[in-house]
Amino acid sequence: MLRWLRGFVLPSAACQEDEDYFNYEILFQDLDRNGDGVVDIIELREGLKNWSSSFGLQSEKEIFKAGDTNADAGLDFEEFMQYLKDHEKKMRLAFNSLDKNNDGVIDISELISALESLGVHVSEAQAKNILQSIDSDGTMTIDWDEWKYYFLLHPATSIDEIAGFWKRSTIIDVGESIAIPDDFTEQEKLSGDWWRHLVAGGVAGAVSRTCTAPFDRLKVMMQVHSSGSRKMRFIGGFEQMVKEGGILSLWRGNGANVFKIAPETAIKIGAYEQYKKWLSFDGAKIGVVERFVSGSLAGVTAQTCIYPMEVIKTRLAVGRTGQYSGIIDCGRKLLKQEGVRTFFRGYIANVLGIIPYAGIDLTVYELLKNYWLEHYAANSVDPGLMILLGCSTLSHTSGQIASFPLNLVRTRMQAQALEGKGTTSMIHLIQDIYNKEGKTGFFRGLTPNVIKVLPAVTIACVAYEKVKGYFGLNER
Repeated sequence: MLRWLRGFVLPSAACQEDEDYFNYEILFQDLDRNGDGVVDIIELREGLKNWSSSFGLQSEKEIFKAGDTNADAGLDFEEFMQYLKDHEKKMRLAFNSLDKNNDGVIDISELISALESLGVHVSEAQAKNILQSIDSDGTMTIDWDEWKYYFLLHPATSIDEIAGFWKRSTIIDVGESIAIPDDFTEQEKLSGDWWRHLVAGGVAGAVSRTCTAPFDRLKVMMQVHSSGSRKMRFIGGFEQMVKEGGILSLWRGNGANVFKIAPETAIKIGAYEQYKKWLSFDGAKIGVVERFVSGSLAGVTAQTCIYPMEVIKTRLAVGRTGQYSGIIDCGRKLLKQEGVRTFFRGYIANVLGIIPYAGIDLTVYELLKNYWLEHYAANSVDPGLMILLGCSTLSHTSGQIASFPLNLVRTRMQAQALEGKGTTSMIHLIQDIYNKEGKTGFFRGLTPNVIKVLPAVTIACVAYEKVKGYFGLNER
């Protein structure tokens, strides 16, 4: 429908008011599928699907909220026309705010400059994709008519909301990943949307971790019990855990895993923002390298502060039924029996594992997403949920495979005291694993860890979308 309207309306833009009335009437009739003179929310939703695939899931609700003045659950033609006139005024203000030199068109430099002033940093390639999604005549500029008809049925009310539409959030925390959060705009910071996004992401992470907790515990058990007669297999591992402690034992240690989400996320976000400021050098634009360094340092900072919870989670996961009654009891016993140092066993291996994980996760995600946008999304700047889901799954899997040997070493060191063989240094443990188990010994437990990635990402995304509605964060 978007291409049809551009081809039909743009050449006749001279007699503006009469032409607009005529063309909007045709548009209204096209939306009014049953011909009853009223467009209901279902008809509008179907029309928006044909109009553009890049609109948010709640666009029709936003349009109804603004246009249905008599609250009769339908838009008649007068309400439809009034909404479009009011919306056009808002879009004109947004267009003028982007057209800095007042030449009647928006070019790439103006687009980048305007978005950066709103705290949204985009590369030239990303700005080009945005511009091409609106540019209908191939001039690599956007005039008023192109802008107007692109956003005709988009419920954004200001340039801030349009910038939010262009900026895709990547802050969902899934599993044990050290996610690198996206930048929040100044508007999001002032409105409080930033903390709503974080809470929604935290709840989604908690749901995801809880649903995939049996795979996480199996991974830990396979990493610890991976030599000699105690070696665990995938199916046999589940059977052993259920036989030893019942079905609920599959979730042992999940409480600590969920409990650490809030402090870890809060520290990580705060540290990330601070490191970005230190690396920006007089307010210069933050690039991919600076973002990666800031994210890695933020991950190290957060992990340092919450690492004792990581140790407790591992001990709860590998402990026998009845050995610990909960998080507090586990912490007390570890402190009394093994001292403070036990809460930081495996810390160096953990920190070293953050760098390859964060780097590969971010790099693979950006490469896959940008490749899709450049080759398969010529008319849209939004890859769509399924594409982002696939990119996220592959990037998390790649990061986990690269960092898994260090993850295994960390887990072994955290659980060493349970083996009754004393403690060894990280280097000696690596040598011991290699000599006794070979190269494959460093990847014990990888299978359940990889298997859980797709459901973890999927559950987190679905939960995030559901929770956002309760905080008024549904995308426009």
